[in-house]
Amino acid sequence: MKNIGFIGVGMMGQGMAHNLVIKGFNVTVMGNRNRKPVEELVAEGAREATSLQDLVANVDAIILCVTGSPQVEDLIFRAGGILENCRSGQILIDCSTSEPMSSARIAEQLAAKGVSFVDAPLARTPVEAMQGRLNTMVGADDATFAKVKPVLEAFCENIFHIGGTTSAQKLKLLNNFIAIGTATLATEALAMCDAVGVDQRKFFDVISKGGANSGIFQMIAGGILEGRSDGMKFSIANAGKDLSYYNNMTAAFTNPSMIGPHVAATLQQSAQEGFGEQMLGAMVQAHKNRLAAKK
Repeated sequence: MKNIGFIGVGMMGQGMAHNLVIKGFNVTVMGNRNRKPVEELVAEGAREATSLQDLVANVDAIILCVTGSPQVEDLIFRAGGILENCRSGQILIDCSTSEPMSSARIAEQLAAKGVSFVDAPLARTPVEAMQGRLNTMVGADDATFAKVKPVLEAFCENIFHIGGTTSAQKLKLLNNFIAIGTATLATEALAMCDAVGVDQRKFFDVISKGGANSGIFQMIAGGILEGRSDGMKFSIANAGKDLSYYNNMTAAFTNPSMIGPHVAATLQQSAQEGFGEQMLGAMVQAHKNRLAAKK
């Protein structure tokens, strides 16, 4: 596992690939419309693949760090894609937040070619990615986990082996439900401070000293008090995608009192109102706009 192909050198992926390069792995990256991360990684010692076929042909493992299942499926199933070009003994590591049902189908088709599928979704932020201090949850059999662990250690501080294939993605969706739900509650409360006449700074001080405090609250509220909506670097559109995956996963078990569909509806409304590409903290302004429209 010394030759690593890396697809998706965005906010998280660039830091991950950077750490693989500086820690002695032979890294091949795919080109991106945003050339800056690719050029910086090449300057550090990575190689840029001329095609997806070129990348797959020269590596032991392929890491995907893309937006979600549609992008993963495209890379796997397109003409000239990973499934067409992979070979027995390779390992595909999906670090994206993907839909478990999609990944199970991908894993089955890769297995027919002797290729192992590992789901390894991530936690923490691009800052920790560049520092090599991400958290990851891993879904793989014991033997495959042992093979990929040294690769993951290049950019992860904490590695949790959850169980078999897709178990990590299921846990990640549960994790993101809590994270996004907490952010959604915080943005509504911050908007309501102004509506009911409570000073946001005093609200922040009280919550920060009590049981309702959390790292997510600090990121969201701390940013808002500084006049920024990007304290938590997680876009509303991406959060909505993750909540849709969570709701799909839990659909057979839900009832009208459950919160997941309501959080998803709040995110979807904010996206429809033009906030989709902004970070979760922008929902404070989205809430304020709705309040103003009711007056």
